[in-house]
Amino acid sequence: MQALLIVVFSMLACMVYGVIHDQITARICVEYFTIGHAPVFDTEDPTLLGLGWGVRATWWVGLLVGVPLATFARIGGRPQRSAVSLVRPMLVLMGCTAVLAAAMGVVALVGATSGWIALDPDMAARLPPEEHTPFIVDLWIHNTSYTSGFVGGVFVMGWVWWTRIKLEQAGRRAKKVRDDIEALR
Repeated sequence: MQALLIVVFSMLACMVYGVIHDQITARICVEYFTIGHAPVFDTEDPTLLGLGWGVRATWWVGLLVGVPLATFARIGGRPQRSAVSLVRPMLVLMGCTAVLAAAMGVVALVGATSGWIALDPDMAARLPPEEHTPFIVDLWIHNTSYTSGFVGGVFVMGWVWWTRIKLEQAGRRAKKVRDDIEALR
């Protein structure tokens, strides 16, 4: 049951992140969603696009992170991690992902306004020129979120495994202390 809770929590965390993320990026460049993606949602409203794409584009990320995370947290004979014990690491992951995405958005803004970064000609032809820079910013923010989410997810998995090893070692040390005390009696 805990493994399923970990997967569901991971999916929900990613979807909440995605909705908040897309509420911001839809306001930077709505064309990123209406022209840069397949027309899935028949609206140009940034709130609705942020809600729809925020869920559609992230549930599977949560699944791809959640299944191995649940495996690393629960498999084997070492002390297991519960879903609740993973709330803080997942929040840290989401926070780090947001900070990195925002930073790369600034890098993209500077690069695009300086002429160092440009859209590929096909996409540039589909957008009004004043939307090129905002589109690039959104693109970099989104790509950074996916990349840092996956890479950070791997780090969380490694951290979970490491903490399970440390918990096992602490349990062995505590048992040895109890055994030593019992031997002295």
